[in-house]
Amino acid sequence: MEFEAMLMKNQADVHPLFIVAKGKRMAGLNLSKSNERLHADVYQNTETLEAFIEAEKKLLQADFLVGGYREHREMYRRSPLFDTNLEKFNDGGDQPRSIHLGIDIWGPAGTAVYAPLGGMVHSFAYNAQYGDYGATIILQHQLETMNFYTLYGHLALQDIAGLDVGRFITRGQRFAHFGKAEENGNWPPHLHFQIIKDMLQFEGDFPGVCKPAEVAKYFAICPDPDLLLGLNRQLRH
Repeated sequence: MEFEAMLMKNQADVHPLFIVAKGKRMAGLNLSKSNERLHADVYQNTETLEAFIEAEKKLLQADFLVGGYREHREMYRRSPLFDTNLEKFNDGGDQPRSIHLGIDIWGPAGTAVYAPLGGMVHSFAYNAQYGDYGATIILQHQLETMNFYTLYGHLALQDIAGLDVGRFITRGQRFAHFGKAEENGNWPPHLHFQIIKDMLQFEGDFPGVCKPAEVAKYFAICPDPDLLLGLNRQLRH
């Protein structure tokens, strides 16, 4: 738990990941099977899923919706991408991947993303498969001698144009934006943010969803992002 304690210790020094304008609100979003309003007829189609997200915003009286860490989601059945592994390690048998390893922030396309901490560009890629991250950037950080990474998925394609591995990104620098569906893996506009302790030799990509049988491994590698961001206390209840 030393790493998790370090994240919490530095939370006060973290720059906001995105800016919530005065008068705007955030609320938590439940995308698990327990949300009876979310079913296959909704999530199989990007347009109906986006309409669902907008309806949830109205219902919750919020402009941004936040949540999803450790959430068991049926909606990944919309893409065959989640029926396969991204690495050779596999102790989940034929289970599909369904456990979310980061947090999602649902908001308008073009919403600016700011670096919560200073760091270097570890890698980036355009993961273009249906249901994938789309444009993706991974930053490498060091705090109190501890090395770790943050992943930003579903970005605008322009954000990786001309980007270089090793480029330094300063704390609070605007370096990315929420992408449109046609460039973010065919999802309603949102940001997937994930903390990663060990990249497992991935570059420009990392599993954001794992199999139920793999949770012990991945939860150890990917701690709760809110330990660093502190968004839960800001949510409308």
